[in-house]
Amino acid sequence: MPAMNMIQALNSALDCMLDADPTVLIFGQDVGYFGGVFRVTDGLQKKYGLTRCFDAPIAESGIVGAAVGMGAYGLRPVVEIQFADYIYPAYDQIVSEAAKLRYRSAGQFTAPLTVRTPYGGGIFGGQTHSQSPESLFTHIAGVKTVIPSNPYDAKGLLISAIEDDDPVIFFEPKRIYNGPFDGWRDRPVSGWAGHPQAEVPREHYRVPLGKAVIARPGDAATVLAYGTMVHVALAAVAHSGVDAEVIDLRTLVPLDIETIEASVKKTGRCIVVHEAPLTSGYGAELVALVQERCFYHLEAPIVRVTGWDTPYPHALEWDYFPGPERIGEALKSIMSGEAL
Repeated sequence: MPAMNMIQALNSALDCMLDADPTVLIFGQDVGYFGGVFRVTDGLQKKYGLTRCFDAPIAESGIVGAAVGMGAYGLRPVVEIQFADYIYPAYDQIVSEAAKLRYRSAGQFTAPLTVRTPYGGGIFGGQTHSQSPESLFTHIAGVKTVIPSNPYDAKGLLISAIEDDDPVIFFEPKRIYNGPFDGWRDRPVSGWAGHPQAEVPREHYRVPLGKAVIARPGDAATVLAYGTMVHVALAAVAHSGVDAEVIDLRTLVPLDIETIEASVKKTGRCIVVHEAPLTSGYGAELVALVQERCFYHLEAPIVRVTGWDTPYPHALEWDYFPGPERIGEALKSIMSGEAL
């Protein structure tokens, strides 16, 4: 079984789907001849031709709007928005058209499209190449939201997203494209080589949407995370010495609330971690759900560790980025009963 980084795993997923299903096609900015700004679509145009993998104008609304029409026609388009920061011009097409098509047509039409987009910080991308807008899509009925944390899941989840009959927003944490970044920015960076989750089969396989996984079992507290923050949370647990259970959500919608509920009822404490700003972030929804379902099992208030309610700063990136020290402090706080 070959070792792959996330870029290679995503490329393999697209290759599998283009080969298996003639209705699948890929388009977006620079995804054809150039192979994408992060090389995720590298070689696919050469292998499958100009009608299956092609470049689009710099017009995000047009890219997604065309994909909605293709989906209604019977195709399965996979479009790339070059950075999640540029998805906003397409928001109306996603919310008002793609998400509503099945409902407004009484099931006569669907929008089986997948919108891939790199997201998140940690690469000194500044305010317009580092944003985490996932909560904007989890609020919309009819859209599924997926965020993988490793190469194996990335391939299996992307295949499941493409095969799904409803629109899926597929956020790719660009900080971990080439390695499982743990948040210790001043330490040597490791790649995916040798990591067990980098063992990715070349053939077709699925990771189901709506099923979380326990990244680390523990008894003292529950940490809910996704994407890059899974690795940062694992580093924080090691740094703090707290025997916390780390849950990798994998998909935000649909959400595996059963796994979350079972863990929090066992540990009695919960921390939610994400890189997006605090106010109205997806963590607020997680806190509400845990409080509703696990109130009588909680031994401390639920704590959120997130980005700040500011534009993503370039010079102060690591003050914004929720690192293992900040998460570790939150873990120690809920164990001691002290307020943050």
